[in-house]
Amino acid sequence: MQEDYISKIRSAYNQFTKAEKKVADYILAHPREVLFMSISDLAEACDVGDTSVFRFCKTMNVKGYQEFKMMLSLSMRSGETAIPSTDDDVIDLEDDFDNLSKKVLMENISAIKETYNLIDAAQMKEVMNAMTSAERIVFFGIGTSMLTAMKAMNKFLRIEPKVVCNMDVNMQLIMASTLTDKDVALIFSYSGSTKDTVEIAKYAKKANAKTVVITRFAKSQLTQYADILLLCGANEGNLQTGSTSAEISQLFLVDVMYSEYYRRHYKRCKPIWDSTTEAVKDKNYLG
Repeated sequence: MQEDYISKIRSAYNQFTKAEKKVADYILAHPREVLFMSISDLAEACDVGDTSVFRFCKTMNVKGYQEFKMMLSLSMRSGETAIPSTDDDVIDLEDDFDNLSKKVLMENISAIKETYNLIDAAQMKEVMNAMTSAERIVFFGIGTSMLTAMKAMNKFLRIEPKVVCNMDVNMQLIMASTLTDKDVALIFSYSGSTKDTVEIAKYAKKANAKTVVITRFAKSQLTQYADILLLCGANEGNLQTGSTSAEISQLFLVDVMYSEYYRRHYKRCKPIWDSTTEAVKDKNYLG
């Protein structure tokens, strides 16, 4: 996918220092203005030193401020950059219903767009190859992410019988400890910092299973155990903890993985789809 530096800044946000977060906040709020600012102008606007801006650029894996501005400019010209979040987009107590519903809509649209921009085709190919060769595909998640893991299992079970998921946390830990190098563990976590989720990843890694992490931030306690990393979009505001936009961004990735897996293995998966559809066809009232 086209490199999207707005999305990339958001994904790296939790690893920035306090001063770097000031720089990131300003860029996220004023991306176009930054293109015409010198490093000193930006530092002054953020109330930090020039060195903080330079460190921010190093954290973003570019050689310097000019290269960062060039990459940001190319990203914005691509027309694929996710809609930047501003204070006007954040839900607050003063919103009437019309404004609130509009903000929720834009947040969900932005989450999907940003997730799309963050898709790494090479990483997705690795996921598909790992799932194809695996003896078991096991989905893991805690809390809201557990619901995403269950939805992923329910979706894939329609076309692939080797998928597994368990809702109980202790059972997930036990399952992770019994994985082998022939299995794939797909672990969902928005924050990447939930203790049980990190423990699951540790056990999966220790068992030499291929570990796929689906998360918001590029670096966290969880991502250090990832063989393959898939990033999702969506930022949760003060009134949006556990918001569906975070879940929607993960489910969008599930849909992409499912569709690509089905496309790759259509001849084998189609008879399974027919069989599972037949099994539940009488569960709905007709007419």
